[in-house]
Amino acid sequence: MLMTKQRRPAIRTLHGWALSLLQEAGAIHECQEHGWAKDRADPYAREHAIDLARQDPPAGITSDEAAAEIRDVLDSIGDTCPECPDND
Repeated sequence: MLMTKQRRPAIRTLHGWALSLLQEAGAIHECQEHGWAKDRADPYAREHAIDLARQDPPAGITSDEAAAEIRDVLDSIGDTCPECPDND
């Protein structure tokens, strides 16, 4: 069977694309119980995500706009889940 490069799933919003790419790069993960995105605080994963965004931005988006969206989404995500009880 001929295998081709696996394509990323179609994302409807730029924010959704950024979340997907950040998760793929290992810069964020989901709270297992509540599903909130949590920042892993890994500078290498962050830079990798920005590099990926610049190399393969969504259609109609420049590489600079894609990198800016990645940074904006990272800035909006904390390192704890707001619903987990140990965050008090």
